Amino acid sequence: MLSTLAGAATRRPLTVICLWVVFLLLGFGLGTGVFGKLSDDVPDVPGTESDMADDYLSGISSTGESVTAVVAGESVSDAVLRAEVERTVAEVREIAGVAAVPNPYGTPGLVARDGQALVIPVTFEGGLSDDAEEEATDAAAARIQRIDAPDVHVSGGELLGRQLGERAQEDVKNAELISLPVVLALLLVVFGGLRAAALPLVIAVSGIAGAFLALFAFSQVTDISVYAIQVTTMLGLGLAVDYALLMLVRFREERRHAESAEELVEAVHRTVAAAGRTVLFSGLTVAVSLTGLLVFPSVFLRSMGLAVAAVVVIDMLAAVTLLPALLTRFGGKITPSRAKDQGEEGRGEEGRLFARLARFATRRRIAVLVTVVPALLVLALPVTGMRIAIGDARQLPSSTEARQLYDTVGAHFPPGTGVSPVTVVLKPGTDPATADRIHALSPTAESRALPGGHTVLELQPPGSVDGKAATGLVERIREVRGDDPVEVTGVAARLVDFRAMLGDRAPWAALTVLAGIFVLLFAFTGSVLIPLRTIATTLLSLGAALGVVVWVFQDGHLAGLLGAEGLGALSLTAPPLIVAIAFGLAMDYELFILARMREARQRSGDDQEAVVTGLRRSGRVVTCAALLLAVVFGAFMTGGFSPILQIGLGLTLAVLIDATVVRMLLVPATMALLGRRAWWAPRPLRRAHERFGLRDAL
Repeated sequence: MLSTLAGAATRRPLTVICLWVVFLLLGFGLGTGVFGKLSDDVPDVPGTESDMADDYLSGISSTGESVTAVVAGESVSDAVLRAEVERTVAEVREIAGVAAVPNPYGTPGLVARDGQALVIPVTFEGGLSDDAEEEATDAAAARIQRIDAPDVHVSGGELLGRQLGERAQEDVKNAELISLPVVLALLLVVFGGLRAAALPLVIAVSGIAGAFLALFAFSQVTDISVYAIQVTTMLGLGLAVDYALLMLVRFREERRHAESAEELVEAVHRTVAAAGRTVLFSGLTVAVSLTGLLVFPSVFLRSMGLAVAAVVVIDMLAAVTLLPALLTRFGGKITPSRAKDQGEEGRGEEGRLFARLARFATRRRIAVLVTVVPALLVLALPVTGMRIAIGDARQLPSSTEARQLYDTVGAHFPPGTGVSPVTVVLKPGTDPATADRIHALSPTAESRALPGGHTVLELQPPGSVDGKAATGLVERIREVRGDDPVEVTGVAARLVDFRAMLGDRAPWAALTVLAGIFVLLFAFTGSVLIPLRTIATTLLSLGAALGVVVWVFQDGHLAGLLGAEGLGALSLTAPPLIVAIAFGLAMDYELFILARMREARQRSGDDQEAVVTGLRRSGRVVTCAALLLAVVFGAFMTGGFSPILQIGLGLTLAVLIDATVVRMLLVPATMALLGRRAWWAPRPLRRAHERFGLRDAL
C-alpha cells in the first residue's frame, strides 16, 4: 500500500496536491457547519432505565425545551421594573411556539428573598420543528434581554447549545492563532529553514480541515458534544505536526546524497518506506486505542471515538500522500541534515545527549527502575479516589452567558435553586406501600397523575444536581422499589447509569484496546515481550498523568493557576477520553523509537547498542514532537472550559512524561534488562510474523 501511495504522490504530485486543496475547501467550507450542530447533552446512554423513562415522559409531554432568564442588579419591586417585566412576560407569551411563561411576581420561588433578582422560565411547545423552535427561542430571548436592568441573562435549552457552540468556535480560532505561530517558531529552530518548517503546518491545516469535516459528517447521524470540536481539532493539529516532523527528519537524512531529480524522488520513496511505515503503524495504533470507546453504548463516547479516529486516519493519509507530493515538488530546496561524526561514547555524534541517557539507563537499569516506577506510582495514587460527575455551569468560563446566569442565581437564591429533581415513574401495578415509601424519601415530593394509570413523583434532592445526595437518592429509590414497576430518571439518575455503564464496559474496552495494540506491535517488531513491556510502561505514564488531573481539578490543588477551581469530581467526559487518546499518543513515540532500534539491530546485530542507537536517532524527534503537542494542547486550554482543561492537562502531562521519563529512561532500562530476549517470540508466531508481519521492502 505504501508503495502505491508513494508512487502516486511522486508521479503526479500536482494532482495529489489539488485533491487535497479540494479537501481543504470542503473542510473549511462545509465542515465548519458543525458549529451550529453541537450539543451539551453528554450523559445519555441508550437502553438504560433513565433513558427509557425519559423517552416515555417526553412522548406524553405536550411541552418541549425551555430557557431560563434572570433579572438582577436592582430592586425587582421597583414599580417601573415590575411593569416592564410583566409587560415582557405578556409579550413573550404571545410568541408563536411558546407554551408557558409564569409571572414571576405571582409564582412562589421566582423572586429572590433579598428582592434583588427574579427568574423568568420560558417553556416552548412540544413537537416544534427545529426552525420553529429556534425562531421562538431567539424571539423570546431577544425580548427578555431588552429589559432595562443591570444584569439580564438568558440561557438553557437550544439556546445553551448555540451559545456553547459559538464559544467553542471562538476558542478554536484563538487556539489556532496562538499555537500555529509558536509551532512555526519551534519548527524553524528544529529545521533551520522556513521551507521545511512550513510543510508540517500545511499538514496541520489538513488535520484541522479533516476534524471539521469528520465532525460535520457524524453530526448528520448523531449528536456531537460541544467539547468534541476542541478535542478533535487539537488532536488533528497535534498529530499532523507529529507525523510531518517524523517524515521531514527522515527525508532530510535521505536527501544527503540526492542531487538530481531522479535521486530526489528516490529519497522520497525511501522516506515513505521507513518513516511512512512508522506513521502508518502509529496511526493504526492511535485508531485502535480509540476503538475502546466504541465498546461503550454511550452515544457521546462512540461518536468521539469515531470522530477522533477519522481525524487520525486523515492525518496519516496526509503525511503519506500530501507530504511526499510536496517533497517531490519542493524538496530540492530543503536543506539536507548534516552527517555528523560518530565518535566513541557519543562524542560529537548526532543526538549525543540521548545516547548518553540511553547508556546511563542501560548500565544503571535496576537503579532507574526502582526510582522511576515508584515515582510514577505515587503520582498515580489520586486515581484511586477519582470521582466523575455531569457537573454544572461552574465548568464553563465566567464569560459565558450560562455561567453568568448560574452565578447570578447562586448569589440571590437559596442553594439548590434550579436543581433538576429526581423523577420517578410509577407504572400501573405498583404497590401503594412502595409508592408511599418512595414519597417519604423527600419531604417536598410532588406527584401528578399521567394517562394510562401512570404516576410521576418529583423528589428534590439537596445539594447539587449530581452530588452525593442526589445520586444517593436515586440508589435509595431503586432499593426501595424492589420488584415493582418503577423507573427513575433525571440528571442524577443518568449519572448513576453512566457510571454503571463505565464500570460494566471498561474491562471489555481495555481488553479490546490491549489486544489490538499487542497485535499491531507484534506485527511491527516480531516480538511478544516488547508489546507487553510497552503496555506496562505506557500504563505507568498514563496513570501518573491522570493522577495529577484528579489532584488538580477534583481536589483543587493549583487549579487557580489554570483559571479553574476544584469541583470535587472530574467531568465524566474527561477520564475515558484522556485514557483512550493518551494511550494512542504514547504508542506514537514508542513506534518512533522502536523503528530506529529495529533498524540498528538489523544492521549491527548488537541488541544493547541498538537500544542506544535507537534513542540517539529518535530522541530529538520524540522530544520535539512532545513539545509541539504540548504547545497545541496548551493553546486549546486557554478557552476555559473545565472539561477541555482537564483533557488538555491530562494529555499534555501524559505526552511529556511518556516522551521524557518513560521513553528516555524506562524504555532503555527495560530493553537492557530483557536483552536479546526482548525480541523473542515462539516459533509459530515467528513464522507468522515472517509471513504476514512488517517487511522492509517498499
